[in-house]
Amino acid sequence: MSEEAIWHILVVLPWGVFVTYWIAGSTKTRANAQKEPFLSRFVILLMEFAGYLLVFAPINFGMLRMHVIPRTIPTAILGVACTWAGIGLAIWARYHLAEYWSARITIKEGHQLIRTGPYQRLRHPIYTGLILATVGSALVIDHWRCVLGVLLITVGYCFKAKREENMLGQQFGEAFQEHRKHTGFLFPKYL
Repeated sequence: MSEEAIWHILVVLPWGVFVTYWIAGSTKTRANAQKEPFLSRFVILLMEFAGYLLVFAPINFGMLRMHVIPRTIPTAILGVACTWAGIGLAIWARYHLAEYWSARITIKEGHQLIRTGPYQRLRHPIYTGLILATVGSALVIDHWRCVLGVLLITVGYCFKAKREENMLGQQFGEAFQEHRKHTGFLFPKYL
């Protein structure tokens, strides 16, 4: 097995853990009381799908196949560490959302505003974790297509987070505004 194949396995493995956890947890959620419109969801899904395809699929033509930076052991280790850390953050956040989690933007029946775990400092830790994991994977895979993929994924999650905040603001009013004062959007707020 080549060194490159080993590095790829080390960044694909955490994504497998993530998908397994997500599927297992998806059956333990509350019913939706309100959800985003289909078109809104479709556009974001399309961006995210295209982004992940660019990062992980062997699309190797033109400039997309060229390396961004020379691959070194330290950059590969950093990439694997970021991938695992990002997936860990996403799973930790998903654990704290518990029955209020949804793949789409929703308000669940009896929805509560979560302020535990990573939600003490971040309003969208799942998106932060997935972006971090994608950046880590892109560092290891190291093609220009990965840069484009990371950009699409980041923009998609930013749009999704903004729409989510609108829905949470309508649902929780002043409580959500207070939560915003003490938490960061995608980066932790410590003050």
